[in-house]
Amino acid sequence: MGLFRRRRKPVGDRGDRPADRADLDHLENFVRTRRGVEAYIEPRTTVTETTVILIADDGEWTRRRIEGPEGARRFAHRLAIPIYDVRLMGYPQRMRDYNERRKRRPELY
Repeated sequence: MGLFRRRRKPVGDRGDRPADRADLDHLENFVRTRRGVEAYIEPRTTVTETTVILIADDGEWTRRRIEGPEGARRFAHRLAIPIYDVRLMGYPQRMRDYNERRKRRPELY
């Protein structure tokens, strides 16, 4: 009968929804207005789509939806910034330091 059988998505259909133009504009502006920006691909989960997190040299960061890992790679390549997979590299220490500074002195940010 198969009442609880899960339907499989067709191969190649990950369900990633394309990033809005506003998302891409925000990411591009972040790259243009910060120094030493690197991109990290965050994988799709059951709750969120694939995202890309951009981290500047001072640890400031931003995250937006992107159309899959290949879309993130194309974006980074077009802007000539390095891109890493967060599952392989983890988040850089400077990002954690930035978050800690924001917690201690939120009025500065």
